[in-house]
Amino acid sequence: MDSKIEMGKVYETLLCSPGMEETVKIDLKISRKSVLMLSHAIEKGADPLGKAGLPNLPDEISKEFSQLLFGIAKDCIDKAGLEQLNQKLKAMTPQV
Repeated sequence: MDSKIEMGKVYETLLCSPGMEETVKIDLKISRKSVLMLSHAIEKGADPLGKAGLPNLPDEISKEFSQLLFGIAKDCIDKAGLEQLNQKLKAMTPQV
């Protein structure tokens, strides 16, 4: 069996494990520079069309995870007060 398929099954199994739906609170104190870079990394890893950067997850899980990642990135940018800067940076970035 292909290792990508095996990893997809591992992730799918882990996501179905008991307790994975529980909410956790994460207290994260980082610089605005780090927030901006983290947000960019999250957005690069999750395709806006719904393909999370994880191997061979079912489309439904991949889309849900991708939306969650974009939400986290947006929340970080909002809390750091970097909305306008982030929008201007995105506007300057060539779209592929």
